[in-house]
Amino acid sequence: MGPVGGKGKKKLVAEINVTPLVDVMLVLLIIFMVTAPMMTQGLEVDLPKTTAKALRQHEEPLVVTISSKGEISLGKIKVNESLLYQQLSRLPAEKKQQPLYLRADKAVPYGLVVTTMAEIKRAGFEKLGMITQPSEKEK
Repeated sequence: MGPVGGKGKKKLVAEINVTPLVDVMLVLLIIFMVTAPMMTQGLEVDLPKTTAKALRQHEEPLVVTISSKGEISLGKIKVNESLLYQQLSRLPAEKKQQPLYLRADKAVPYGLVVTTMAEIKRAGFEKLGMITQPSEKEK
């Protein structure tokens, strides 16, 4: 900008350059437009029934059961989440190398199933399987 005013004195001009501001706002707008569809809270999912055949076992596997009332059982013993962790962590290392199966009623809230799975993993079990109901076609 050239001199402003009469006698060649330069004054400060307090103007905002809006071009970089518009650039930043457009970039933010694009980012929000791309990420907004990914931020859905939940989807209605109809899970399929399994068609796989049951595997043969040489010995009785360790099974954790969650009833429709939310009661957790380790084998035939009723436990809560913290007691489940204590019981599973006490097992020897060779038992933790074998698969553990989780059987949950379909009316059980998903959050309870996930927290139970987390407790099983935290206790040292890496092989965690789910027991499912075969589809109606195979019966």
